[in-house]
Amino acid sequence: MPRPSRAVDFGAAQFLTGAHLPSQCPPDSGAEVVFAGRSNSGKSSALNLIARPGLARTGKTPGRTRQINFFTCGGNRRLVDLPGYGYADVRQSLRAHWGQAIGRYLEERNSLKGLILTMDIRRAIAGEERQLLEWCAGRNLPARLLLTKSDKLSRAAAGQKLRAAGEVLKKEFNFDAQIFSALKNHGRDEARKVIVQWLLESGGEG
Repeated sequence: MPRPSRAVDFGAAQFLTGAHLPSQCPPDSGAEVVFAGRSNSGKSSALNLIARPGLARTGKTPGRTRQINFFTCGGNRRLVDLPGYGYADVRQSLRAHWGQAIGRYLEERNSLKGLILTMDIRRAIAGEERQLLEWCAGRNLPARLLLTKSDKLSRAAAGQKLRAAGEVLKKEFNFDAQIFSALKNHGRDEARKVIVQWLLESGGEG
């Protein structure tokens, strides 16, 4: 029987399935990295730049991701796109359902090996971002903060935001941050290296 491929093939990433309930998730084996962030943080655009164009749904209206979406990326390895949080124009019952489904996914998923958190570079780490980072730190799950939409700021201003976020992350969580812009194609390779490390160090072939 041939050995599974050791490569993480971002270019061949394909939609696998969408889950409204934890029971609809694919088998909990191998390795996966999850993308989380506010619905207007550029999360799906970041996923498309890191993997391949058109993989995740994007649009001018925030909140396009309305289920937990799984994408294959070589071997038994997956990228996962969570519904965005903090979007007011969604009925309360659906927001409550998302919260429960996402909470169970994060708590119960053994194949989860790392979390990419997207945040508009003009924001400060607070609220849901801080909660997610605290959750990862408490469970020794690696996390990385992508400061998205860096093209909205000058290079100097973006550098200042990166330093400020990096100080908070190192002091409180021991995580790293990086500047990212889907529009300017900036930060892709750096983010890819981190994701590959998480997926391959954990095996991702079971």
